[in-house]
Amino acid sequence: MVRSNVGSMVLNHGGEPRRSAGPVALRAMEGAAARRADRRAERITGGAQELEQRLTDLLRGGLAAADRPGYTLWEETAARMVDAQAPGLAGRVRELGSVPASGPGWPARLLEECALLHLLDAAWLGLDRLPGPLAATVRTRVGLTSSAEGPAVRDRWLVLAQYDTPDGRIVTRRIWLYGRESGRTALLLSYGAPGRTPDRSLPVGSVIDAEVTAHPGGGGLRGELGAQFGEPLVTTGPPPGGTTADAVAAYGNALRHDPWLDAWPVTLRDVIPVPSGDGWQLVGAADGSALPVAASALSRPGLWKLVALSGGGPLTVFGECGHRGFDPLAAWCAEATADGAPDTAVALA
Repeated sequence: MVRSNVGSMVLNHGGEPRRSAGPVALRAMEGAAARRADRRAERITGGAQELEQRLTDLLRGGLAAADRPGYTLWEETAARMVDAQAPGLAGRVRELGSVPASGPGWPARLLEECALLHLLDAAWLGLDRLPGPLAATVRTRVGLTSSAEGPAVRDRWLVLAQYDTPDGRIVTRRIWLYGRESGRTALLLSYGAPGRTPDRSLPVGSVIDAEVTAHPGGGGLRGELGAQFGEPLVTTGPPPGGTTADAVAAYGNALRHDPWLDAWPVTLRDVIPVPSGDGWQLVGAADGSALPVAASALSRPGLWKLVALSGGGPLTVFGECGHRGFDPLAAWCAEATADGAPDTAVALA
């Protein structure tokens, strides 16, 4: 077949001209995509039904069995969820497998996680009865990807934090942004192949003039970075913050829209890191209220950087507040330090 230079004219093997069936081909492609989506939804439904039966069997037999050596239910179940094309369900099942080794009190934690997984299964199986935003959250939680939609928001976005986490065979990079004019917080996700870090990188504490488009579900946090205008600028000054009570209230409110949310981005104002038993907590300088620092942050160098930056005085801290405590990711100190000028962001992740 030889393509002509005139419009969408195409010459067939006999030299006869014909028109390209663009709209027809487009409708055929859309129909094929819809059929693929339906087949995947059917597989996920089958996986969710199987997972419900396995959870029922686990609870009927007792949680103590989950702690015995050689217990392979979680690996087998996660593999079945991968076969069902539900990576979100597979990831939560793998997390269940790590709970019995998490120390004293693990049966209660395992029961909590099983309940959340059951709730996600039930939500998927009753997806058509859920309101639109919650249905979008459930699709995201089971592992269905969605495209950014709606109008792009152009703002001067302050880069609050950036950190990488292993996610199976890939590396996930999370970048938190705060819109100076809109007051919105956005999460950018990017991924790296095994052994490689993601390409996108933004300096913590800088400001970018850019457009961000939100993804549906998940409380509207995840965004897609669009056009950027100019180079990132170094800035001073943290985002507006609140008390530890405000942080807990914000997380509680977010759970109404996403019951599977592990944490919510918040900024704490005028808090002091203080030892507490075997861990640390952030205490409000004004009201004495406190938030425990998450156990996952206790072994990171960022915690000691936070303590040194504070020097026993109040500072502003951005992080993720959840049921495991507060995970500090960046801090600002009102006084000049060896790390930089007053109110310069210090990365803790």
